Amino acid sequence: MDKYIGRIVDIIYIDHNGKITQRRIEVLGVKDGRVRAKCLTSGAPRLFNEENILAMKPVGGGCNAS
Repeated sequence: MDKYIGRIVDIIYIDHNGKITQRRIEVLGVKDGRVRAKCLTSGAPRLFNEENILAMKPVGGGCNAS
């Protein structure tokens, strides 16, 4: 996750209740297995456990596929 600091990524995350959610976040920092981020849906700061991130994909910067 360190390489995504300052970037926007889409994540699939399992929360503390076991609910799977999809979020678009701006990664602000990574420390001790936790990702500090801004949720772009709510605009709120969030803290995610790295081990609970099931999948992630950087937003933009990829190739354009038709």
